[in-house]
Amino acid sequence: MPPRPRPTAAWRYWSKVAFDGPVSLVRGVTGRCHEWDGSRNEKGYGTFWLGRTVKAHRHAYRLAGLPLPADLDVDHRCRNRACVRPSHLRAVTHRVNLLASTNHVALRAAQTACHRGHPFDADNTIRAKNGTRKCRACKNTAARAAYRTTTPERQAA
Repeated sequence: MPPRPRPTAAWRYWSKVAFDGPVSLVRGVTGRCHEWDGSRNEKGYGTFWLGRTVKAHRHAYRLAGLPLPADLDVDHRCRNRACVRPSHLRAVTHRVNLLASTNHVALRAAQTACHRGHPFDADNTIRAKNGTRKCRACKNTAARAAYRTTTPERQAA
Protein backbone atom coordinates (compact mmCIF):
# COMPACT_ATOMS: atom_id res chain seq x y z
CA MET A 1 0.00 0.00 0.00
CA PRO A 2 1.53 3.37 -1.00
CA PRO A 3 1.98 6.01 1.69
CA ARG A 4 -0.85 8.48 2.06
CA PRO A 5 0.03 11.95 0.72
CA ARG A 6 0.70 14.53 3.39
CA PRO A 7 -2.02 17.22 3.62
CA THR A 8 -0.98 20.71 2.61
CA ALA A 9 -0.83 23.53 5.13
CA ALA A 10 -3.73 25.29 3.40
CA TRP A 11 -5.90 22.15 3.59
CA ARG A 12 -5.03 21.68 7.28
CA TYR A 13 -5.85 25.35 7.94
CA TRP A 14 -9.23 25.48 6.19
CA SER A 15 -10.30 22.15 7.71
CA LYS A 16 -10.28 23.88 11.12
CA VAL A 17 -12.61 26.73 10.08
CA ALA A 18 -16.37 26.70 10.71
CA PHE A 19 -18.02 28.92 8.11
CA ASP A 20 -21.37 29.04 9.94
CA GLY A 21 -20.26 31.18 12.90
CA PRO A 22 -22.33 33.88 14.58
CA VAL A 23 -23.48 37.01 12.78
CA SER A 24 -21.52 40.05 13.89
CA LEU A 25 -23.54 42.72 15.70
CA VAL A 26 -21.00 45.44 14.91
CA ARG A 27 -22.24 48.05 12.45
CA GLY A 28 -20.48 47.85 9.07
CA VAL A 29 -19.33 44.25 9.49
CA THR A 30 -21.39 42.05 7.17
CA GLY A 31 -21.69 38.29 6.99
CA ARG A 32 -21.16 35.49 9.45
CA CYS A 33 -17.90 35.03 11.29
CA HIS A 34 -15.68 32.19 10.14
CA GLU A 35 -14.82 30.73 13.53
CA TRP A 36 -11.60 28.87 14.25
CA ASP A 37 -12.31 25.34 15.50
CA GLY A 38 -8.67 24.43 16.05
CA SER A 39 -6.62 25.12 19.14
CA ARG A 40 -6.85 28.50 20.86
CA ASN A 41 -4.51 30.27 23.23
CA GLU A 42 -5.44 31.49 26.71
CA LYS A 43 -6.84 34.75 25.32
CA GLY A 44 -9.18 33.04 22.84
CA TYR A 45 -7.20 33.63 19.63
CA GLY A 46 -6.85 30.69 17.25
CA THR A 47 -3.39 29.19 16.86
CA PHE A 48 -2.01 27.14 13.97
CA TRP A 49 1.22 25.17 13.53
CA LEU A 50 3.19 26.29 10.48
CA GLY A 51 6.67 25.20 11.45
CA ARG A 52 6.06 27.43 14.46
CA THR A 53 2.87 28.54 16.19
CA VAL A 54 1.17 31.42 14.37
CA LYS A 55 -2.07 33.24 15.12
CA ALA A 56 -4.84 31.90 12.90
CA HIS A 57 -6.30 35.32 12.09
CA ARG A 58 -2.90 36.70 10.99
CA HIS A 59 -2.42 33.66 8.76
CA ALA A 60 -5.92 34.13 7.28
CA TYR A 61 -5.02 37.73 6.46
CA ARG A 62 -1.90 36.55 4.60
CA LEU A 63 -3.79 33.73 2.84
CA ALA A 64 -6.22 36.34 1.49
CA GLY A 65 -3.24 38.02 -0.19
CA LEU A 66 -3.51 41.18 1.90
CA PRO A 67 -0.30 43.00 2.85
CA LEU A 68 0.68 42.70 6.51
CA PRO A 69 3.70 44.73 7.60
CA ALA A 70 5.44 43.41 10.72
CA ASP A 71 4.71 46.57 12.72
CA LEU A 72 0.91 46.31 12.33
CA ASP A 73 -1.66 44.31 14.31
CA VAL A 74 -4.60 42.47 12.77
CA ASP A 75 -7.78 43.87 14.33
CA HIS A 76 -11.03 41.90 14.50
CA ARG A 77 -13.63 44.40 13.32
CA CYS A 78 -16.33 41.95 14.48
CA ARG A 79 -14.76 41.84 18.02
CA ASN A 80 -14.77 37.98 17.85
CA ARG A 81 -11.25 36.74 18.67
CA ALA A 82 -11.89 33.34 17.07
CA CYS A 83 -12.96 34.86 13.72
CA VAL A 84 -10.65 34.29 10.73
CA ARG A 85 -12.85 35.79 7.99
CA PRO A 86 -10.60 38.18 6.02
CA SER A 87 -13.39 40.74 5.47
CA HIS A 88 -13.75 41.00 9.28
CA LEU A 89 -10.03 41.71 9.73
CA ARG A 90 -7.98 44.85 9.15
CA ALA A 91 -4.33 45.81 9.61
CA VAL A 92 -3.94 48.69 12.08
CA THR A 93 -1.34 50.12 14.42
CA HIS A 94 -1.20 48.75 17.96
CA ARG A 95 -2.60 52.02 19.34
CA VAL A 96 -5.63 51.94 17.02
CA ASN A 97 -6.19 48.28 17.94
CA LEU A 98 -6.13 49.08 21.68
CA LEU A 99 -8.43 52.07 21.36
CA ALA A 100 -10.95 50.06 19.30
CA SER A 101 -11.33 47.52 22.10
CA THR A 102 -13.27 47.70 25.37
CA ASN A 103 -10.33 47.32 27.75
CA HIS A 104 -9.40 49.78 30.50
CA VAL A 105 -6.93 51.64 28.27
CA ALA A 106 -9.61 52.42 25.68
CA LEU A 107 -12.14 53.39 28.34
CA ARG A 108 -9.68 55.81 29.98
CA ALA A 109 -8.71 57.36 26.64
CA ALA A 110 -12.38 57.98 25.82
CA GLN A 111 -12.97 59.89 29.08
CA THR A 112 -13.54 63.61 28.62
CA ALA A 113 -13.82 64.45 32.34
CA CYS A 114 -12.47 63.19 35.67
CA HIS A 115 -14.64 61.25 38.13
CA ARG A 116 -15.72 64.54 39.77
CA GLY A 117 -16.81 66.05 36.45
CA HIS A 118 -13.90 68.43 35.76
CA PRO A 119 -13.10 68.50 32.02
CA PHE A 120 -9.86 67.05 30.63
CA ASP A 121 -8.85 70.13 28.65
CA ALA A 122 -5.51 71.87 28.09
CA ASP A 123 -5.80 74.04 31.23
CA ASN A 124 -7.00 71.34 33.62
CA THR A 125 -4.93 68.31 32.55
CA ILE A 126 -1.59 67.26 33.99
CA ARG A 127 0.40 64.56 32.21
CA ALA A 128 2.09 62.18 34.66
CA LYS A 129 5.53 60.71 33.95
CA ASN A 130 3.91 57.43 32.85
CA GLY A 131 1.71 59.28 30.32
CA THR A 132 -1.58 59.12 32.22
CA ARG A 133 -3.81 62.17 32.64
CA LYS A 134 -4.48 63.74 36.03
CA CYS A 135 -7.09 66.38 36.89
CA ARG A 136 -5.42 69.62 38.01
CA ALA A 137 -8.49 70.80 39.99
CA CYS A 138 -8.73 67.52 41.92
CA LYS A 139 -4.97 67.48 42.58
CA ASN A 140 -5.09 71.05 43.94
CA THR A 141 -8.11 70.23 46.14
CA ALA A 142 -6.30 67.19 47.57
CA ALA A 143 -3.13 69.21 48.19
CA ARG A 144 -5.09 71.94 50.04
CA ALA A 145 -6.86 69.31 52.19
CA ALA A 146 -3.53 67.66 53.03
CA TYR A 147 -2.04 71.04 53.96
CA ARG A 148 -4.94 71.80 56.34
CA THR A 149 -4.41 68.51 58.20
CA THR A 150 -0.72 69.18 58.93
CA THR A 151 0.34 70.61 62.28
CA PRO A 152 0.90 74.38 62.66
CA GLU A 153 4.62 73.79 63.33
CA ARG A 154 5.04 72.05 59.98
CA GLN A 155 3.05 74.77 58.21
CA ALA A 156 5.40 77.44 59.58
CA ALA A 157 8.52 75.59 58.42
